[in-house]
Amino acid sequence: MFDIEYKGANTVVISTKKNILVTDPKMSILGESDYVVKNAIELATEERFRTGDRDFLLSISYPGSYEIGDFSINGFAEKRHLDGDNEPKKAVVYSIDVLGTKIGLLGNVGPQISDDQLENLGLLDILIIPIGGGGYTLDATSAAKIVRDTDVKVAIPIHYSEDGIKYDVPQSSIDIFTKELGVDVETTTKYKVKSVSSLPDKLTIVKINRSN
Repeated sequence: MFDIEYKGANTVVISTKKNILVTDPKMSILGESDYVVKNAIELATEERFRTGDRDFLLSISYPGSYEIGDFSINGFAEKRHLDGDNEPKKAVVYSIDVLGTKIGLLGNVGPQISDDQLENLGLLDILIIPIGGGGYTLDATSAAKIVRDTDVKVAIPIHYSEDGIKYDVPQSSIDIFTKELGVDVETTTKYKVKSVSSLPDKLTIVKINRSN
């Protein structure tokens, strides 16, 4: 069993009984406090979203395979949304196995994921995906297509317009994404996953309300 919480922007916390993983915790780039958890795993989709804080047990921001506690992590290089065709890949997308449930984590990547990249990510059960658009990250249409292409059971949207966070580039509402995908929406403050068999039978959007 594990829990997923949303802290705003690209920051998500995945907690098992043994370990805690925090994605893109450098909230200070948005004028917020960095989300640092002592002895947790820091997982950054770009180097600029990594804090490198010494309180983290391990800091990951590069492609590769990592095994720590209840987490098995595979990272693959990908182009950022703002990068040109001839620029190097500066983002990392991750496949995270948490106690047998496979989670895909996308940062501010380009609007199209290649077949090779989908193959790298493998079969996923849950996809955590930014949706706010504005030329900064995936927009609702691109995000919805990737969700469909990955054939996941649960889509968790992140990085969208919400009270309390001021983005440099205005982000769209989550409502645009939910309408674009057109599936059931479950709203919660903490998404609890008992096992992969406990996930919905059909694609569901899980909106996790931001918590401090």
